[in-house]
Amino acid sequence: MSIHLYLSLIPESLIASMIPPEEFGAYYATGTQKLSRGRAMFFELPDDFQSDYFPLAGIEKRCVPHSDGQPRRSTYLSVYRVLEHVPREALGTLFLVTADGRVLGLESGEPSESESREHRRDGHSLHLYQEMCPLQPQVVSSLGPREFGRRLTDRKQPVSVDRIVFCELCLNGLAEDPQRGMADNLPYSHIAHLRECLITVRDHREKPFKSVVRSMPDDFLYRTVKGGFYVADGTGLSYYPMPDMEKLEREHYEWWRSAIS
Repeated sequence: MSIHLYLSLIPESLIASMIPPEEFGAYYATGTQKLSRGRAMFFELPDDFQSDYFPLAGIEKRCVPHSDGQPRRSTYLSVYRVLEHVPREALGTLFLVTADGRVLGLESGEPSESESREHRRDGHSLHLYQEMCPLQPQVVSSLGPREFGRRLTDRKQPVSVDRIVFCELCLNGLAEDPQRGMADNLPYSHIAHLRECLITVRDHREKPFKSVVRSMPDDFLYRTVKGGFYVADGTGLSYYPMPDMEKLEREHYEWWRSAIS
């Protein structure tokens, strides 16, 4: 049996497994006894991935089938500072797993013109980001995704990380008018607080971002993701676009039905 390497984002860890990504995602989200449920997100790493930081030398001796011949589903190799020690170019497919184990794989691609745009023409467009690994705050910002990732990974800044995974969330009318914009269709439980944070960032240009929630909210939903997921570090930005709703309904119906329920 071949051995796969997965970089889990929730929680951050490096895992060796003898099962393929779709099967691993279902197992990781629900467990073998179906007693636990929860979203999972992970990258698949290449088969020839090498590292002096992780204990990969004896992986064939640790990740072995069970006594009954069943494949070993997970062997943890590291649970600390994993993302920063995996080069951005080594990150393969990003898998998004629903709470009941439905798996969707995203391939890296180039941001469209709208996702690449840093600001609105008047410079006042606002953004809502969910940081995922190694940080997990939900943050509002006046910076577009590329500049947001650049600032967070600029080691000259007093608060920064080597590498980060994040996504942008939908704000709809609040992006242009946080005070009076319509928010009835936004599924966030903290709309009033979100408005206040957006107004603060809008009115204080010297403060490009502000935390809304200190950790990933329990009500985080895949359907609120705007565009896709980003991986930023000092060398640049990788982008994993989400399929549009029409494609999700047509080609990934079971995953989409689970994601919106």
